[in-house]
Amino acid sequence: MRFMVIVKATAESEAGVMPKEELLAAMGAYNEELAKAGVMLAGEGLQPSSKGARVRFDGASRTVIDGPFAETKELIAGYWIFQTASLQECIDWVRRCPSPFDGPSEIEIRQIFEAEDFGAEFTPELREQEDRIREQIARKS
Repeated sequence: MRFMVIVKATAESEAGVMPKEELLAAMGAYNEELAKAGVMLAGEGLQPSSKGARVRFDGASRTVIDGPFAETKELIAGYWIFQTASLQECIDWVRRCPSPFDGPSEIEIRQIFEAEDFGAEFTPELREQEDRIREQIARKS
């Protein structure tokens, strides 16, 4: 099972406050442990929303909204993609994570859809297309 592990933003991360050396070292050690265990598939920190944008969809209409965004509690400061046998195993790994910020913080865990989750609607043709896309991505990496 794959999970997106989402580090929620804080006022400090949105202000662009960079982590201290001690936290960078602790996160590096944690990431190394995840990688050695075969759990971590990807992971990155994100720049503040002031450097981002949103695209709002309404039918055929597209509206671009430049950051920063007001609701810090709804923003993401970083993420990992974990592969574990269960949600509980993912939770156990996240509980071992160094606290991402000095003050209170939160990490959200969301399971990633797999092809079989879509049922009959995900036709063999669509599966083949998905496989081709993943192959293209792997070749570019």
